[in-house]
Amino acid sequence: MEELKSIIDSEAQAIANIPVSEAYKEAVELIVKQVHQHGGTLIISGMGKAGQIAMNIATTFSSTGTPAYFLHPSEAQHGDLGMLRPNDVMLLISNSGKTRELQELVVLARGLVAGVKFIVITSNNESPLAQKADVCLLTGAPPEVCPLGLTPTTSTTVMTVIGDMLVVSVMKTIGFTCADYAKRHHGGYLGEKSRSQLINDD
Repeated sequence: MEELKSIIDSEAQAIANIPVSEAYKEAVELIVKQVHQHGGTLIISGMGKAGQIAMNIATTFSSTGTPAYFLHPSEAQHGDLGMLRPNDVMLLISNSGKTRELQELVVLARGLVAGVKFIVITSNNESPLAQKADVCLLTGAPPEVCPLGLTPTTSTTVMTVIGDMLVVSVMKTIGFTCADYAKRHHGGYLGEKSRSQLINDD
């Protein structure tokens, strides 16, 4: 039990140590500007475990009023990059900041839309992706709780929390309401809860 508790403590400490800086304000402002003012879409990409986190962040953004979708970096090279439009903004997630497929995605995306903006979530502010980013959000580089120090564990926890920070901040900035949520989330318990809350508010 103590070993399990130590894992929880390690991950909780990693979350508490996320570097919170003005970069978050810049990221939120960029998303609001491109998506909500200029009619673009938030495109989120990552490879492997970071890609799975990227998918979750994309669906959470979409359900809370910010149109977003996940773009697989490899599929982007086989035609899916055609989704990219001039007013879109891209969010790339890579713990190392060196993921080859994402580095290639930056080059290809800017070849299609020269001025496309990039937000990068990474542990390394000196990495290739961090250097190419318009806004860089650092994870704090926590050690993985995996006994091998290899499997994405703590790093993906922190990435998820950073995604939540962005989602909630954008929701507050755009004034997203329960009524807005109910329009996008009709099914299941959450859909019922959002509609019942509207009735109670009336």
